[in-house]
Amino acid sequence: MWIDARSNVHPIHTEAVGLEGWLELDASDGRINADQTTRGHLEFPIDNLQSGNALEDREMRRRTDARRYPTIAGDLKAMKQTEDASRYVVSGDLTFRGVARTYEDDMTVKLDDGTVTLAGQSTFDIRDFGMEPPRILMLKVQPEVTVRVEIVAEKES
Repeated sequence: MWIDARSNVHPIHTEAVGLEGWLELDASDGRINADQTTRGHLEFPIDNLQSGNALEDREMRRRTDARRYPTIAGDLKAMKQTEDASRYVVSGDLTFRGVARTYEDDMTVKLDDGTVTLAGQSTFDIRDFGMEPPRILMLKVQPEVTVRVEIVAEKES
């Protein structure tokens, strides 16, 4: 997962690994059967986010109230096929800081021998989750953040 934000001083780039969860879907011939129910759940520990700047990381954990809300969670509710065979419109709920919001966006989906790879990005306004943009000394962070994910799910044996 990659999170990019902007400030009045410099861009802020955070990377992390550690998404965990499950995905239920019906697939055959290298395609997802979007007519069948597709569901999934992901969770991510906020402590896994690292920008490489200890001051920014500490402020981010304080602002996100990571002790009280240690994870970001996503629940996939539906997938719809687009005209492009490898792209789907996915919709679901994102829960951050105890606030759930419903979103819909495109994702690229690749099926390969029991492995599903989903990739996409969305832009979120952190104020929608009750979080004010951080200000650190002269640094003022913009409220919109772009989140990019690459999720690899493997079929259970």
